[in-house]
Amino acid sequence: MNNSILYESHSHTPLCRHAKGEPEEYAEVALQRGLKGLIVTCHNPLPDGLAQGSRMYPKQFGEYVDLVARAREAYAGKVDVRLGLEADYMPGLESFLEKQLSSQEFNHVLGSVHPHIKDYKEKYFSGDVAAYHEIYFEHLADAAETGLFDTISHPDLVKNVFPEEWDLQRVLPAVLRALDRIAATGVAMELNTSGLQKAISEMNPNPTMLREMNQRGIPVVIGADAHVPERVAANYEDAMDLLEAANYSEIQFFLDRKPQQVAIEEARKSLVELAVS
Repeated sequence: MNNSILYESHSHTPLCRHAKGEPEEYAEVALQRGLKGLIVTCHNPLPDGLAQGSRMYPKQFGEYVDLVARAREAYAGKVDVRLGLEADYMPGLESFLEKQLSSQEFNHVLGSVHPHIKDYKEKYFSGDVAAYHEIYFEHLADAAETGLFDTISHPDLVKNVFPEEWDLQRVLPAVLRALDRIAATGVAMELNTSGLQKAISEMNPNPTMLREMNQRGIPVVIGADAHVPERVAANYEDAMDLLEAANYSEIQFFLDRKPQQVAIEEARKSLVELAVS
């Protein structure tokens, strides 16, 4: 596997309570796909039971770290398994997150705003869908400006909350304001391939956002958001097509929270297509 250069930068464990498969199973698919490594980024525990239905309990955090370490040891010399985290952002969580993210040597920290979860919706949805879309994009920029995160994940996820009312042109001014702010931080943004499985079947973000990101020099990390092992590196080739169409020539991933640059042309060559059983 001398040609291996890419990492899966967004994957989960059963501790989040909506994913299946042990980290070793994800690592095995990474090996088959020709990836150099796998960064496990399960949903972070939050204080006061916030959004508890879709993440590990605080007391399981040590178990999570041990799960990743176990897989790292099991696949040593075959797949480079690393510890990461998908950390939810909401205004007011900054101090909690700063302490949590300094508690371990993470490799990649995704900053996520999840507009479909009950706690977020109850706090920020007033019945005005257009306003909700704008608040979401404002919070993406707020997240980037905290300096806590390496990458802003699935950055138009809100379109799937009320898919029948999604109107990109209507919300575009808010999107562009957010992208201007994010670009000023140097934080990367994710092209999340799991969007193909959602109500609006397109990757997150949409092609228009990708082009606007490119024009602002915002780097992109590809992630499959794998909640089952077979989703590791899923649709990566399609993601690269979209990035090239948006005039990107490079992608990023993070190790030790430092960005690594890979030419899309080389990344594409490194991938191995899975055999269909």
